[in-house]
Amino acid sequence: MGEREAQGEERISRREFLKLMAAAGTVLSFTPFIDWGKFMPRAASGRIEKVAVELPDGTQANVKTFPTNHAETVIYPKTGDRVLDQEPFRVWKIVRLPEEMGGASNDASAFRCYSDVCLHLWCLWNYFPDEKKKRGECPCHGSIYDMRTGKAIAGPAFFQSPPANLLPRLDLEVDSQGYLWILPPTFSLEKNGIIGFGRFEKGVNA
Repeated sequence: MGEREAQGEERISRREFLKLMAAAGTVLSFTPFIDWGKFMPRAASGRIEKVAVELPDGTQANVKTFPTNHAETVIYPKTGDRVLDQEPFRVWKIVRLPEEMGGASNDASAFRCYSDVCLHLWCLWNYFPDEKKKRGECPCHGSIYDMRTGKAIAGPAFFQSPPANLLPRLDLEVDSQGYLWILPPTFSLEKNGIIGFGRFEKGVNA
């Protein structure tokens, strides 16, 4: 029995390693097309730029107008090239949590921004705001994500070992006028995560 379990763990590790390599390969293949200068420190100020949370209609997300228990698609990093910006690894979901989960607060704590790529087999998951769900759910194989943490709570992704059970996440900031901004991420397993592979949990609320 112990030998079988060990073999099972080895198979899982190999599968997840291959997913990580594929994710890294995808990121690297698009590196020449990204204007990384937009996300690097400015020589003049030494400050790192943050990027506006741009909604599909071209407006910037604002806590005063973004409904609670609601999600929108965000492209990040955006290149301005229509074809490149449709690449799934650039698709994120910004979610304003339901009120009972803290969504009534007019600050960044009311929002989450997760990679839209499911950690199981890379389909794009959807947000379901109805009373019985209020969660992220993948239409392909039924992986379900808790929107407070981005952690898989059911379906195939739930049975994957860390870090492949926690969605990559962008950190957000709200300015004095209520506009939302994306803070420069660090795409590593210990910080914002790696798209398609996940991230490690940092405490209770991830």
